Amino acid sequence: MPSPAPSRVVSADQLFLLALLTLIWGVNWPIMKLTVLEVPVLTFRTLCVAAGSLGCFAIARLAGNPVGVPKGAWPWLIRVSFFNVTCWNLFAVFGVTLMPSGRASILAFTMPLWAAAIGILWLNEPMTRRRAFGLACGLASLAILIGDDVRVFGEAPLGAMLMLGGAITWAIGTALMKKNRPAMPTSALTAWQMTLGGLPIALLALAFDPVPTFDVSPIAAFGVVYNMLACFVFCYWAWFRLVDTLPVAVSSMSTLMIPVVGTISGALILSESVGWQEFAALVLVVIALALILLPPRAKPAYAAGAAS
Repeated sequence: MPSPAPSRVVSADQLFLLALLTLIWGVNWPIMKLTVLEVPVLTFRTLCVAAGSLGCFAIARLAGNPVGVPKGAWPWLIRVSFFNVTCWNLFAVFGVTLMPSGRASILAFTMPLWAAAIGILWLNEPMTRRRAFGLACGLASLAILIGDDVRVFGEAPLGAMLMLGGAITWAIGTALMKKNRPAMPTSALTAWQMTLGGLPIALLALAFDPVPTFDVSPIAAFGVVYNMLACFVFCYWAWFRLVDTLPVAVSSMSTLMIPVVGTISGALILSESVGWQEFAALVLVVIALALILLPPRAKPAYAAGAAS
């Protein structure tokens, strides 16, 4: 069945779901950093993607949606899966091990900035003044964070570069999603992306990670379960539901707030220092995302009539 048209009225259930999604994904940044201190990085991400794949296939089946891949869609699906799942997960999980989780979340959710730039260059989307100013704010935030790393550590900020690589490859995958998208339900499409994109991660885990012993602390065990069930199953289901039932401007608010929650939770859970650089970069990123994601306010009808 086709998805219902997005409603302009936000219900209490939708607001609760939006808040829960933002909280779970935002708090996950310090949780993920704690988890990979004990669980091998590639093995950890393999478990997460596998859980997400099975969960999304189950959601598609329960909803009565077909899960087959249309004829001729495999090459497109493999390309999208590589950027959206393989590259994003590898860059993000290694990046967060090399830098404070709050900073990592800010850099990760610059993805819409790069998606906007790619849309202008590749998809011939218009460059408006709002977009130009939003991109400028985003680049300024990167200069603050990465420039500070260079000054403090006196070397190339590898963690920041990895997070930036994750944001850019995720943006490339987002742009690919807009071109020649096959007719597939979103839940089935994401399940296949996790399956195909997770295979290289699993192979790398088999080749380079030690044999899992599962001898980890309760904190690390909680981190694995939290990511598998909360982040990769529930949050993806919640995101699909919000995208299907809410206007883009409303559903995108979770993207605006996730780096805010990530920065605050990193300070609270890991006692990460938060200075003027983090606050300045966070404000610039939120402004940039608001300018790019939120549509301009429509002109009043009487103004449009007067101009005609």
